[in-house]
Amino acid sequence: MRMYDILQKKRYGEELTREEIEFFIKGYTEGSIPDYQAAAFCMAVCFAGMTDRETAALTDAMARSGDTVDLSRFGNLSVDKHSTGGVGDKTSLILCPIVSSLGCKVAKMSGRGLGHTGGTVDKLESIPGYRTSLSEEEFLDQVERTGLALIGQTGNLTPADKKLYALRDVTATIDSIPLITSSIMSKKLAAGSKNIVLDVKTGSGAFMKTPEDAEKLAENMVRIGKSCGRNVSALLTDMDRPLGFAVGNSLEVIEAVNVLKGLEKGDLYEVSVSLATEMVSLVKSITPESARREVENAIETGKAFAKMKEWIGAQGGDTSVLDDTDLFPKAAFAYEVRAPKGGRIRKMNAEDIGKAAAILGAGRISKEDPIDHAAGIVLAKKTGDSVKKSDVIATLFTNDEASVAQAEERFLSALEIGRGNVPEEKLILKIIR
Repeated sequence: MRMYDILQKKRYGEELTREEIEFFIKGYTEGSIPDYQAAAFCMAVCFAGMTDRETAALTDAMARSGDTVDLSRFGNLSVDKHSTGGVGDKTSLILCPIVSSLGCKVAKMSGRGLGHTGGTVDKLESIPGYRTSLSEEEFLDQVERTGLALIGQTGNLTPADKKLYALRDVTATIDSIPLITSSIMSKKLAAGSKNIVLDVKTGSGAFMKTPEDAEKLAENMVRIGKSCGRNVSALLTDMDRPLGFAVGNSLEVIEAVNVLKGLEKGDLYEVSVSLATEMVSLVKSITPESARREVENAIETGKAFAKMKEWIGAQGGDTSVLDDTDLFPKAAFAYEVRAPKGGRIRKMNAEDIGKAAAILGAGRISKEDPIDHAAGIVLAKKTGDSVKKSDVIATLFTNDEASVAQAEERFLSALEIGRGNVPEEKLILKIIR
């Protein structure tokens, strides 16, 4: 078998066999197939596409290219959630303890933030003492004991995806639904959960800017996940504005804690509860209506917050900051952003708001950049709210006073203030099962 023949076959739009795809992934991971041929493969897929059978074979081969996590001891109770990324998206911090408190087993690996999107691992590291690295034995033992562990991704999980993603990033081959699907789903398959719920975001702060593209991706991932033997569903959710009011690591943890304490509702509560409902419904094979009652009860009775404290404590985190969020380290500077004119906030560009938070120190431009866990933005107004000139619309937090002017300029550029009513934005656009 030769890589040249595989490239020629795909260039002409022919369907590759499982053996040909496995040959490519194995060779590229081991280094016998060079970058230039892998880049040609990705470009051919961008133009010619892939059938579901090909995408499933690619996903499976990438999942088996490195370490895999065996969660078979938990039977059908294991469940995971993946978000395609957004601004202010701290749903994992909320839904993981909810579903765990209801008997599900959550063995979750999450990533760090890059660019305008935040990372769950960065948020958790704002909790003093929290360990984001555990040995496999520690990881599985904690899931056994507490029902929940959340760590950073291991070094040898899906090495084929790591190599291919880096290559796609510099060869203009990111935007391909089969390649996106195999990248996301290979990591979920390797992580071992039987049940997977996908949060596919669409809007200005999302990777998929239009609902149509988001729906195509969601449908593809659900089909591929099912063909690989997993129970999968997807929610299409809005990301035209930040989720919740906080953007930034410790600020988002505080907001998540307040949701679990029953102190805050709104869009963050609704998306988190909807995702948790789908997870519980899949695991327990019950109706979404029954699952939602269980999820809401877990918050109302304090079971979910108690589970959060148990989980954080088990991984070395200082749970006193959860009981009293004022104990989180504070940024040295807090700057109020005021409305430049009166009217109604007609639009918010979530991506630009995420970039403003990154300027303050809450995010990274490159993977090596340090994070200021106390930095970020707390919104006072959101899309649809009316404002008067000079009303406080947000507060910027940072330890780098010099960053404030640039961050304020970027934040204000993200807003459109005008007259007239604003149609209410739908949070959950569609559920795909």
